[in-house]
Amino acid sequence: MEKKLTGTLYGVGVGPGDPELITLKAVRLIRSAKVIAYPKLTGGGPSLARSIAAEHISTDKIEISIETPMLPEKFPDPNVYDRCSDVISGHLENGQDVAVLCEGDPFFYGSFIYIFERLAPKYITKVIAGVSSLGACAGAAGIPLVSGNQRFEVIPAPIGESLLEKRLMAAESVAVIKIGRHLEKVKRILFRLDLLDKAIFIERATMKNQKIKRVSDPTLKKSAYFSMILICKYNQGFQ
Repeated sequence: MEKKLTGTLYGVGVGPGDPELITLKAVRLIRSAKVIAYPKLTGGGPSLARSIAAEHISTDKIEISIETPMLPEKFPDPNVYDRCSDVISGHLENGQDVAVLCEGDPFFYGSFIYIFERLAPKYITKVIAGVSSLGACAGAAGIPLVSGNQRFEVIPAPIGESLLEKRLMAAESVAVIKIGRHLEKVKRILFRLDLLDKAIFIERATMKNQKIKRVSDPTLKKSAYFSMILICKYNQGFQ
């Protein structure tokens, strides 16, 4: 489909949390785009994506806050992404470039995907890769994810317990993401598979309030949404 000569839509990865991990290309596009959009939890605090990039957002920008509920039964809310896509579309039609900020990388479980699905068929769209949570967590914990011919798998914690256990059993190295309220379920499975001592919990990697613990640590009782468990069956890593 031929695309109109309008503004360009950018999906900009701003990295996992440390502002120094934003790429030079992301900074350039944030500074040059007329419109900046970013996700924000409904009823929550400031947007994490915006806070990471804050020093590069000048006061003359048009800002679009995409308020998204993170309740499992409401996410992703199609109405939210329909509405924000309509707003973004209006700016693109006026010839304004729009940079949509996304924590980590836009195409690794990024909320930008839902905007991309709606607008990429109509407008010139470019995706700016960011440092992903995977690399950030591995680096923070000092754990090589894979080497040689090892296999690596990413598994979302919200899937059913039996399926999660089956996939963990078959994996060589794995990242269990979106831990949040599923921490106890994951711990039960790792105990049954005798993997507790090989599992490392990382919360808010690269941020000032970063937390790293073994999953077997009895003080590990709760988990934030921005957390991950790495299980590398054949690597030593974290001490």
